[in-house]
Amino acid sequence: MDQFQHNSAGYLANHMARLFAAGLARRIQPLGLAPAQFMVLLELWHSDGRTQADLTAALDVEQATMANTLKRMERDGLIRRLPSEVDRRARLIHLTDRARALEAEAKAAAGAQNAQALAGLDAAERATFIALMRRVIGNMQRG
Repeated sequence: MDQFQHNSAGYLANHMARLFAAGLARRIQPLGLAPAQFMVLLELWHSDGRTQADLTAALDVEQATMANTLKRMERDGLIRRLPSEVDRRARLIHLTDRARALEAEAKAAAGAQNAQALAGLDAAERATFIALMRRVIGNMQRG
């Protein structure tokens, strides 16, 4: 790694994100999940019955990417799409019992990945690191 890479926030954030994603993928693969599916599940475990547009905005992904992820999740029995009672044109994404049953184990796998990544940092360093990441994300979202 040269001096630019060593001091580049973008390079380091990208490298860290790829390592996190790879580690998470290894940990949730036995559950039959992929990282993109896990991110959608996190949103739905928090608030079930959301539109595809809402999930796309919440996860800041392209609409086509979300459509493909949801199609795979529906095929894998993780979600079902039901008409909205408020807007018959809208279809809401709902968790299946299979997806609900995976929540604790999937979150535990993610927690283990986070623990590995943050090993060697004390509680104050962890809190500072998380707070700084949130600030940088906010900066990037304001654009």
